[in-house]
Amino acid sequence: MGTIAALVVSMVLAGGCEKKKAAAEKPKSSKDAPLFSLTNYDGKTVSLSDYKGKIVVLEWFNYECPFVRYHYEEAETMVNLAEKYRDNVVWLAINSTSHQDVAKNKEFAEKYGVSYPILDDKSGNVGRAYGAETTPHIFIIDSNGKIAYEGAIDNSPMGSEKKGVINYVDKALEELIAGKAVSTSKAKPYGCSVKY
Repeated sequence: MGTIAALVVSMVLAGGCEKKKAAAEKPKSSKDAPLFSLTNYDGKTVSLSDYKGKIVVLEWFNYECPFVRYHYEEAETMVNLAEKYRDNVVWLAINSTSHQDVAKNKEFAEKYGVSYPILDDKSGNVGRAYGAETTPHIFIIDSNGKIAYEGAIDNSPMGSEKKGVINYVDKALEELIAGKAVSTSKAKPYGCSVKY
């Protein structure tokens, strides 16, 4: 079996959650954020264009992924950041999992106090438009509609780093709100592969 074939087979067999080894696409920073309209678990349609002129965080989400669950069950990273920046930032979670159950998005939101929408992208169209690779994978859109940051939430998968932890999203949001350029516009995402 050739090297490439062996690699493909090993990736298929691995399935589940894994750290991504290489970015599939070149950086999107400073590019226009693709527009979309998706439905929340309560049936309400949410369009990116509704938030023109605002800073928007897109969080790729999958309630089955241990990396996502860690950030909700233990670290409470996403909920705390959304709360911290609620006056200046719109936070949207997007579930591009092809076999997702929208009712479970709602259950998850209620269980973990998620106040922002968890949008249904079962088709994967929005995830592919952004090049979302993992759950979580974060994209920050600045007030001009450009992608200012994309990548990991932090440099500590599952809390692995004890010292020198950098929350890239927190830092980028602070910089944007202060009118500064984002100092780290891209970081390699980690987590479960998006199950398109």
